[in-house]
Amino acid sequence: MNPDIEDWARRALERWPNVPHLYGWLRLDRRGRWLIRGELITRPQIIETIAANYTVDARGCWYFQNGPQRGYVALDAAPLILFAPDSGDALSTHLGKPAGAVLRAALDEGGGLWLVTARGSGWLTDRDLDWALDRLSTADGASIEEAMAAALAQASGTATALRLALDGVAVAVERIDEADVAAEFGFVRTPTASTP
Repeated sequence: MNPDIEDWARRALERWPNVPHLYGWLRLDRRGRWLIRGELITRPQIIETIAANYTVDARGCWYFQNGPQRGYVALDAAPLILFAPDSGDALSTHLGKPAGAVLRAALDEGGGLWLVTARGSGWLTDRDLDWALDRLSTADGASIEEAMAAALAQASGTATALRLALDGVAVAVERIDEADVAAEFGFVRTPTASTP
């Protein structure tokens, strides 16, 4: 039984274990907003319920446990949308929870920053890239602008000269193509019943 869901959902699942899963209804956009059938969910109670019961299965497919039914989520970017704090280094998620330590960092061909955190894989919103730039350095003291340009020109899957420093810990920044992120970071962007 998954510990990331609330007791009411766990009890419903135990009572009705064979309810079919739901695919193609829920989506998480790049701003951390939930959509159902393409319509933005705005009701705070629904958003809070989804956030409290959002988790991942063994396939890397993220879902909302809605009582006895799993509603699988299509991801425009990553399972977690990450936000920079007003001050300090502690990232938060679209769920309103701390992201935890950053374990891995990668830069895509468009300059997007992908992070594996203690809570899971995430994408740092583009509006927070200045925050990230302030925390980037290079081991050889090269300028960040030069190192960024060099990193963006590199092939996917290679190490860059960049380091992301958060809470006194420097994480090496890899170069990755956005098309490779889901497979490399272990999540499924568009879950289906036939996803292995």
